[in-house]
Amino acid sequence: MAIALAALKLGVEVYRPLAEGGRYDLVLEVGEKLWRVQCKWACRYEDVVVVRCYSNRRAREGLRRRRYTPDEIDAFAAYCLEFDRCFFIPIEDAPTNELRLRLSPTRNNQRQKIRWADDFDFAGKLMRAQGAVAQLGERPDGIRKVRGSIPLGSIV
Repeated sequence: MAIALAALKLGVEVYRPLAEGGRYDLVLEVGEKLWRVQCKWACRYEDVVVVRCYSNRRAREGLRRRRYTPDEIDAFAAYCLEFDRCFFIPIEDAPTNELRLRLSPTRNNQRQKIRWADDFDFAGKLMRAQGAVAQLGERPDGIRKVRGSIPLGSIV
C-alpha cells in the first residue's frame, strides 16, 4: 500500500490485477508506458537496504525459490519501513538474488560497482522513466519555442 500511495502522490496511475498469484502486484502507468511491478519488502542491515529479487514457495520437495524474468515483470518496487521510503528498480538493474542499496560509503572506500540507495529513489527513478517534460514558451521575437520548466507551469 505504501508503494501505491507513493505512486499516487506523484500523479502516477496505479492498477491492481484482478486475480491473486500472478508474478506482478501492481501496474503503474508512467507517461505512456505500463510497468508491471513486483512489490517487495526492503530490510536495512547496517549501511545497506536489501531487496530480495526472487519469490519463495513451499512445494512437496521443500522450499522453491524462483527468480523473476523480464517476460514476467518490468520492475521491482521496494518499501523500507525503517526509513518510510520506497525504491524503484527496473528489472535490468536487478541482480540474480538480491539487490543491496548503499546508504553510506563503504569502510574500504570502494566506489566502483556500488548501487547507491539515492540512485533508486522511487520518485526520482519514476520521473526519469517518464521523461523530460517540454512546454512551449514565447520568445521576445514572438516565435514559440520548446523549453523546459521546473516546476511545471512556472514562469521564467
